[in-house]
Amino acid sequence: MDFVTEQGKQRHQECSTLLLPALSIGNVGQLAVDLLVSSMKAERIGYLDDPFVLPCVGNDAYGPIPCGELALPLEAYQSSSNGLTLLQQRSPVVKGMMVEFAKNLANFAAASGKKHVVLLSSLDFGKWQKIDMSSGLQIYYVSSTDPDGRDDHCEQLGWKRLQEYNPAQRCWKHLSTLAEGNTMLENNLPYEDELEEEDYYPSLPFAALFSCFKAKGLKVTCLLCYCSEGDNMQDAFHLAEAACNLLGLNPGTFHSNESGGWLIPLSWQTVYGPPPDMSIF
Repeated sequence: MDFVTEQGKQRHQECSTLLLPALSIGNVGQLAVDLLVSSMKAERIGYLDDPFVLPCVGNDAYGPIPCGELALPLEAYQSSSNGLTLLQQRSPVVKGMMVEFAKNLANFAAASGKKHVVLLSSLDFGKWQKIDMSSGLQIYYVSSTDPDGRDDHCEQLGWKRLQEYNPAQRCWKHLSTLAEGNTMLENNLPYEDELEEEDYYPSLPFAALFSCFKAKGLKVTCLLCYCSEGDNMQDAFHLAEAACNLLGLNPGTFHSNESGGWLIPLSWQTVYGPPPDMSIF
């Protein structure tokens, strides 16, 4: 994985927290990162080139007007005032190469002096075993602070540890083994058509990223929410607010003229197309 710095830009060491999405259902993690980059007016400092990420290209994602500045698969943004580096991933990883990609990303983060990695991702609502909507949308978390994934700060924020995280379970254990560079148990992983219900969570991209960052000795916090496919903009707001709460940031202080401190990215105007023509009803 190579990092290409944009002309005239530089990485600041004080931005020791790395925030990035883990691709999953509904693209909520990516939407949340878009919202944070736009609202903080974070500057793009470069991009990452990795052989395991599919190529893509698009127009400027943030505006306020499309100016022809290309958007690339893996872009790095920096908000010095918030001590934060944000990484946006716009295309998926080559099938079967998620662990290798996660290793490359973990090596990059460690070499760049990052201390804390925050992963934003979503989970399939259809897999939710114990549905509790009494307090609205619920944030779940997994942390590297304790072996069981628990974190006191996250608990104080009212979030629930993802109960399905079990480091002793076969797939979670297998991921940990691969992340540490030991491939002796590679043949012990079940085939895709043999996966059981408990194997769903460790099969997701956030699990591979979590395991590889943790293996590098970095503090990792995964923030997760359940959703379905469709218009998930509200889920993105919810996840972005959770990230701010975790990091002690106040969206009201962001460089935005809109209420709540949030600045809607230009690219969101065309995510789900125009509203229906009401004359047809």
